[in-house]
Amino acid sequence: MNEIVASTAIGVGIILAAAGLGSALGWGMICSKYIEGIARQPEMRAQLMGQMLFTGGLMEAFPMIVLGLSMWFIFANPFVAAAG
Repeated sequence: MNEIVASTAIGVGIILAAAGLGSALGWGMICSKYIEGIARQPEMRAQLMGQMLFTGGLMEAFPMIVLGLSMWFIFANPFVAAAG
């Protein structure tokens, strides 16, 4: 049973790291496209900012969902229950 708990902890750590990296890369792409859009059409700044913040909010929801699933694996591990 200790092996299952240890493997789950390692897996959860890798999953959370990947979610954090994906969110950081997503924010970087969103902000770079925002600045690129302002450079092309400065008069669209307010509309682009609203779109950037909305999309960034969606980007931030992804790691929170992954965190919730990870907490489920840590505290209510289905693999430990299946092992008996």
